[in-house]
Amino acid sequence: MPMAQLKFLSISRASSLLPRTPPLRRVSLSPHKARPASVIPLRPPFPARAFRRTPRAQHEQSAPIGRASVRGEWGGEAARKERRMKYVLVTGGVVSGLGKGVTASSVGVVLKACGLRVTSIKIDPYLNTDAGTMSPFEHGEVFVLDDGGEVDLDLGNYERFLDITLTKDNNITTGKIYQSVLEKERRGDYLGKTVQVVPHVTDAIKNWIQSVSTIPVDGKEGPADVCVIELGGTVGDIESMPFIEALRQLSFSVGSDNFCLIHVSLIPVLGVVGEQKTKPTQHSVRELRALGLTPHLLACRSAQPLLENTKEKLSQFCHVPIGNILNIHDVPNIWHVPLLLRNQNAHISILNQLGLVSIASPPDLQDWTKRAENFDNLTNSVRIALVGKYVGLTDSYLSVVKALLHACIACSLKPSIDWIAASDLEEDSAKSTPQAHAAAWETLKNASCIIVPGGFGDRGVRGMILAAKYARQNNVPYLGICLGMQISVIEFARSVLGLDTANSTEFDAETPNPVVIFMPEGSRTHMGSTMRLGSRRTLFQTPDCITSQLYCNSEYVDERHRHRYEVNPDVIGILEEAGLKFVGRDETGRRMEILELPTHQFYVGVQFHPEFKSRPGRPSALFLGFILAATGQLKAYLSRHQNGN
Repeated sequence: MPMAQLKFLSISRASSLLPRTPPLRRVSLSPHKARPASVIPLRPPFPARAFRRTPRAQHEQSAPIGRASVRGEWGGEAARKERRMKYVLVTGGVVSGLGKGVTASSVGVVLKACGLRVTSIKIDPYLNTDAGTMSPFEHGEVFVLDDGGEVDLDLGNYERFLDITLTKDNNITTGKIYQSVLEKERRGDYLGKTVQVVPHVTDAIKNWIQSVSTIPVDGKEGPADVCVIELGGTVGDIESMPFIEALRQLSFSVGSDNFCLIHVSLIPVLGVVGEQKTKPTQHSVRELRALGLTPHLLACRSAQPLLENTKEKLSQFCHVPIGNILNIHDVPNIWHVPLLLRNQNAHISILNQLGLVSIASPPDLQDWTKRAENFDNLTNSVRIALVGKYVGLTDSYLSVVKALLHACIACSLKPSIDWIAASDLEEDSAKSTPQAHAAAWETLKNASCIIVPGGFGDRGVRGMILAAKYARQNNVPYLGICLGMQISVIEFARSVLGLDTANSTEFDAETPNPVVIFMPEGSRTHMGSTMRLGSRRTLFQTPDCITSQLYCNSEYVDERHRHRYEVNPDVIGILEEAGLKFVGRDETGRRMEILELPTHQFYVGVQFHPEFKSRPGRPSALFLGFILAATGQLKAYLSRHQNGN
């Protein structure tokens, strides 16, 4: 390298250009780890051909018997409980919205396919304690966990991809960290010391990560093998600096063999030049290295596959081996991302860095591959009208969209979602924006089914009521979730019972006919974490209802909730006399959880959010029934189900 270039390199960067010998592995000689090689079960590593491009891996495979026996102590469940947690950190650079969440989830999928147990943590640098008070337009949907945690939507990706059940502590925010530090300061836990970002805030971050990473999330006992951490935002953001420093300290304290950093960056193509530009990634990596973190792998986002000379340039200027430069280019659906990583041997690079080769197996992604390819080959579709108030940002209903996708694929269909702004259906819209009004109604009438998801506030409520009325009167399959259920009750009371002033006290506190009211579990003065949240039990009142049959004739179901207002228990009698049946209630019998209209082919409203527990290959029962009804297959499905087929 010319001296003109070399003089601008830091000492660490310059030294990284020198030839390096494979690092020696530290071996603990503590009594509890000193075991005879003959009694330690050894698991075979990958075939040697898989490591041709990684000198370190070749070195490990050619290790003498003595070293192999020491590595063998990592095998078996007893040894799993003794060894230290392995961390994979995913950061982002250049711009936000590159898909760090999907990348982190996909890394977890590949590692899980290698036989490892995986958990996840999402770090959000904003000052909010959680995502509960954020507008869907600001940050997308609020994902709800079993324990009632209101968290970032990326935790939904983790749960869906990895089929795990996370806790609210798996989402770390600046607000949570500072709150815990200030509480300790008020109690006097710091013994009069001056409380500072370093070391007190950074220590709180490290302690939180190390504590939460040991919580089992896959239904098994003991901690996972690997914790995948996603740092939100982009490197260089001022609000993420304490987390960067804490993660730098964590990487040093746990050791290089227990820490792997994957940096997600953008490789843009200028329209005029048509060349893949590496300079934004170079600057991003330089910023990361200046903060004390060096990426082991680069995950490069691009529209098209990276050219070989682009990879060579990235390797040269970012000091990352060319074999560790991964390309996550645009794909037909996100289920291809784990396959992209597997095909580029990302798992081998990660396992080598973490020293997990001896307990891992080649990734088994047959089911995942089949799912991704089947979706690509689907030709038939079903038109779904989604009537909501946040349709300007589709991430506002991300879990609903994913649940519809899971159900459609189970029926060998592609979802064709028509997004309808509820306010466009209202009569006022016919005067102010007649074209939008006409288009919205034409779209609604051409749909095979109608879904009204959750929401807060009175904007667009009249349009939702009109959509529910159209579905009820025209025998169009209808699924109302949370607010959507309350809307169906208001519409039924107005249209069937003749109570023109029937309303929710959320929208009209003085309504003379309150059919939806504020229930006493919540708070009228505070918004964050004051609702009915998390997994709650619903008891079926009759075994022959559609919902019970979809849930395999179970006596009850546990689903996640997020709401303040509920159907007024005092009006249940007159509603049921008129034909609206409440087939699911809570354990007290006073909270209405599920309603059905028996004279309709599929008119269902639920107070809970079934979309949060839908999984690829295991769709939500209600969403599956909704799509089956839209395609005329529900009766046949329920008949087969009743006969045990």
